[in-house]
Amino acid sequence: MHPTAQGYRRGVHRYRFLLSRQWVILTLVAIALIPTMIRLGFWQQHRYEERTARNDLVSAALHAEPVPVERLTSPGHGVTRTEKYRTVTATGTFDTAREVVVRRRTSADGEVGFHVLTPFVLTDGKVLLVNRGWIPANGIQTAFPKVPAPPAGRTTVTGRLMADETTAASGIKNVEGLPDRQIMLINSGEEARRLGAQVLGGYIQQTAPEPKGGSPEQISDPGSEDAPLNYAYMIQWWLFAAAVPVGWWFLVRREIRDREEAAAEQQQQPEENEPAAV
Repeated sequence: MHPTAQGYRRGVHRYRFLLSRQWVILTLVAIALIPTMIRLGFWQQHRYEERTARNDLVSAALHAEPVPVERLTSPGHGVTRTEKYRTVTATGTFDTAREVVVRRRTSADGEVGFHVLTPFVLTDGKVLLVNRGWIPANGIQTAFPKVPAPPAGRTTVTGRLMADETTAASGIKNVEGLPDRQIMLINSGEEARRLGAQVLGGYIQQTAPEPKGGSPEQISDPGSEDAPLNYAYMIQWWLFAAAVPVGWWFLVRREIRDREEAAAEQQQQPEENEPAAV
């Protein structure tokens, strides 16, 4: 037989074990893992880009110059992504008689209580919803809690503009049949019907003036999402995808080495067992 053909047959024989059930399954799993890990890397890249864009929007909004609230919103207006978190100002009076509290809201320490939502009547008669901050439940949640009073008389407030809350966006179910003056979601359309007034779209999280005695506890800045973590996961998944074929080839070479060593030992055993010549 031609030497080239013999070498080819020996090479094919060395890799014949790849046709075994165990190695076929292992190879198929490796083949399936590579595109899966690549897709996971692209998904993390998408999350990284989303979070980076969100962080840029929030940072730009928080650092923008304050503007009068009616420059950004009006009755029936839906607050956009670029308008959200913008600092706005408004002048008017708090209407505490029609104040409500928002159930199941947590403090900075994770304690469950209420957000205080107070209608703020502007000089032209329109109403701005002001989330004055968080208060503890301090008792049964079916009763209206004791709420610290806001400044009396004509006041100028500053706050971060927020979009109306919905179940789809927040995951909070809008439960019906709640105790008097308690709500689940802050929604300007619902409050407009309750108040019978023109309510500006969205609401604000009050940042100034600061409440006396620190209550209600004002809501902290939204902060930034950890986009670099998604970037690290993206690189990690792609490294895993690259490592799969390398690992598969390493296992193949180890299997060949183990088989060749076993074959060599079997050849040596008959020679050792042959009787010595007399």
